[in-house]
Amino acid sequence: MIIGLTGSIATGKSTVAKRLKEHGLPIVDADVIARDVVEPGTTTLQKIKEAFGEQAIHSDGTMNREEVGKQIFGDAAKRQLLNSIIHPAIRQEMLRQKDLHLAQGKKIVILDIPLLFESKLEHFVDRILVVATTPEIQLRRLIARNNLSEEEAVSRIASQISITDKVEWADEVIWNNDTLEQLHDEIDRLVTKWRREESE
Repeated sequence: MIIGLTGSIATGKSTVAKRLKEHGLPIVDADVIARDVVEPGTTTLQKIKEAFGEQAIHSDGTMNREEVGKQIFGDAAKRQLLNSIIHPAIRQEMLRQKDLHLAQGKKIVILDIPLLFESKLEHFVDRILVVATTPEIQLRRLIARNNLSEEEAVSRIASQISITDKVEWADEVIWNNDTLEQLHDEIDRLVTKWRREESE
């Protein structure tokens, strides 16, 4: 069973992923992969160099994110070009890792994809688990976590698909409105349910 884990900014997805990992479930993390695919020496980084010039790479061989960021800022075509280089590499590596876990006999694999709906990757998974909070809690947590003004936090939240929509599209939802202990209890119950289903 392939579970797509997602949420929205400041809903607590990372905390849920950590707990799932403690249960021994393999996690394929899209954010980690996104960093790995542009490591020095990768073909993805070579393609970025070809598309964005020598200045897109630092002298130590790492990606010059500031330079690339500057080039794509306000330039939709360049942003699209960057995405067309990076996204297929991320997807390919995610599928490779998922297949590896399945080949090793793992029955449940978690694909941790923050922008699962935004990237239209629903077809990658059998089920979607959304980590949700009330909009009030989400806003409060984001302001506190990232030290933002209310205006900045509101605009960051608005840049993603609303949590209400994600909850509606989810197969399962974990509400993270209370204590960490309650969150853990909810996750533990869910894992028990999955394992029971897998063994039936």
